[in-house]
Parts: sequence; structure tokens; C-alpha cells
Amino acid sequence: MFTGGLPQENVCSADRSFSDLGLSPRLTEALREISFFNPTPIQNEVIPRALEGVDLIGLAQTGSGKTAAFSLPILARIEGGRGTQALVLCPTREIALQTKSFLDALEPTSQLSSVCLIGGVKMEPQISKLRTKPDIIVATPGRLLDHVGRRTARIDRVRYLVLDEADHMLDLGFLPQILRVLELLPTERQTMMFSATMPSQIDRIARRFMSEPEQIDFRPDGRTAEGIEHRLYLVQPESMRACLISLVEQEQGSTLIFLRRKVDAEWAYKQLKKEGHKVDRMHSDRSQRQRVEALASLRSGKKRILLATNVAARGIDIPVIEHIINYGIPESVEEYVHRAGRTARGDAEGVASTIATWKSKEEVRMIERALGRPLPRCTAPGVEPYVERKTTIRGRKIRRRRLL
Repeated sequence: MFTGGLPQENVCSADRSFSDLGLSPRLTEALREISFFNPTPIQNEVIPRALEGVDLIGLAQTGSGKTAAFSLPILARIEGGRGTQALVLCPTREIALQTKSFLDALEPTSQLSSVCLIGGVKMEPQISKLRTKPDIIVATPGRLLDHVGRRTARIDRVRYLVLDEADHMLDLGFLPQILRVLELLPTERQTMMFSATMPSQIDRIARRFMSEPEQIDFRPDGRTAEGIEHRLYLVQPESMRACLISLVEQEQGSTLIFLRRKVDAEWAYKQLKKEGHKVDRMHSDRSQRQRVEALASLRSGKKRILLATNVAARGIDIPVIEHIINYGIPESVEEYVHRAGRTARGDAEGVASTIATWKSKEEVRMIERALGRPLPRCTAPGVEPYVERKTTIRGRKIRRRRLL
């Protein structure tokens, strides 16, 4: 059973079946076995066009079903036993593993082999798998180029390329590696790029390396997914930790907390665990095995709370997260959108809470402009909110501080 991502039955689906999109009966039956009954809207649009071989840019929120949207046409078009013909580039280890999990679920039917090349794990098992000449490589950019440099991986026969979470790869500084990979690939290929946003760098990549790509845009109005209740908690800097603990106590559902620093993640982990909460954490000092186990514990319900630093912000794909907490304003509007999108997956509803101080007023304004509405100011139980002070002089009100 595929457990790497969102169960298809929980997503708003199209009225068509997968067989209506041009997939074979055998592949359609395999999809039913993993509870994929009807295509999501983005799958409904992407799969038929991808089967025709056109280059595509897919813009969609988290949880829209894009992994199947690009994987199924590849599985349908590749003939096994001809070496590596498809390459999927991912920004993080977790996203790569989730894509590999989906491919593994369909491998008995497709009879196509795949390998996952990610950092943080030993090279030898990957090299051993590469010797079998897998049909599909799923990789993070750095580890892929390591293998190419060692001549343990060949990508000179790739006919299908997917750039998944392209905007996040740029955020993580992978542009030089992406350009290097693109230069090494055959020019005659089909390229599909998926992203939640469309920054100018992605547009330039598309113009240079894609052939008249069609754009399929399923981003919701207001930039973030529907069903999200946004909350902003303004506090004094010294009250941020107390506010975080209060929110965890207030909302008892599954909770994903994003923090910028490892030291904050470790503090929160120790404090929440001490108070009896079922909690785990993900950051760059945790091994790949520990990070996978942390994700699995939240998926299974063994743990209720997961703490993640920025490095893991896009690599988390869990069907049901009821509450997102930003411990501090995200570094960009796009990052806020992605984090909020970890809740309200598909048709579900969720809460996105942000803890901030008056110093972040400009970042808050930018998020509000993107959303098209103000972030509701809320108060955490037991925590004094930050209140704007005003003074009246000669009948005029002046602000002692410019606050939100």
C-alpha cells in the first residue's frame, strides 16, 4: 500500500476515471489497488497532455496530486530494459523518498525499476542499484551530480525530465546544480516542471531549456489553499516561547511546527516532551533514518507534534495535519504559502498560526497583500499580546511605536 503521500480518495477528484485519460487498463487497475480511483483536477489536465509528449509547467498547491500527475505518464511511456530514461529532480530527501514510494507501489505492474539518490546516506547501496541500470532515477541535485562525477550514474539517455518543487530548489540555492544537470541531458526530451509559485528564475529556465511549454495553473485565488484559517499572534520577543507552548496546549490535533534554528527546535522538543506531549523533530543534525522515522510517527499517529526547521519545510507530505505553527515569520511570502499548505490538504480544513513580534511588521504586510486580506490578530491563553501604544498630544494621536 502506498503511504508516501496523500490518499487519493481524500482529494477533490474529477468526474473522469484514469482510463479516460489514456492510461492502460493494467495501470488503472494497479491504481485502484492503492486507492487511486479518480484523477484530481491537475492529474486530469496534466496526464493526457503529458502522454502526448508536450513540455508542461504545472502550478498547483501542496496536496493537489502532482506526484501521480507526472509519474503516471512516465510509467505509461517508458519501455524497460533500456537504461535510465527518466529523471525526477527533487529539492529534499523527503520529497524524493515520497516520489520513490509511489513508483515502488506501481513497480509490480509497470515492471519498471527506479533508484533514489539522496544525500545523508551511504553511496554504496545507491551505486549497487545503479549498476542494474534502473529505468528511473529520483534524486536531489547534489547527490545526482556526485554520482555523475564518479561515473556511477548516466543521464545521457534521459528522455523524460521532471523538476519537482522547482521554486523550492531555487530557494535552497540549487540553481547552479540544476543548470549543470540540464546541460548534461539530451536536448531531445520531454520536460515537466512543477511548482507552487512562478518566480522569474523559473520563467527563465523554462524559456531556455523547455520547448514551447504549456502552463497548467491550479493555484487557488489568494495564493493559499482553501479551508485554511489564518491566525497571527503578536507578542513581545521574550514571550514567543510561552506563546508556542500555549498554542500546543490549545490545539490538540496533529501539529507541525516550523522553526528557523536547530537550537529552538531542540529546546521545543525537550520542553514539550517534558510536559508529556508526543513529539519528534527534524533538522539537519538528524540522520536520514531519524527524519524518516519522525515523519512516519506523525503519519501513523504515534506522535502528535513534529518540529521542523526550514530545511524540511517542503519535504513533508502527510495526509492529515490539522495545525501549522510558524515560530517566527517565514522568510518569504512563498514560504508562508507552502507552510500553510501543509494543512487543509485536499478538501480538509486546518489552522495556520504564526507567532511574531512587532519587528516583523513589514513581512506581515507582504503576506497580507498576497492573501488579499489581513491576518486576524489572536491572543494565546496565558500570554500577554503585544498592544499598540498611543499618546494624545494637543488633540492629535501620535504613535510612540509603529506597530501592526
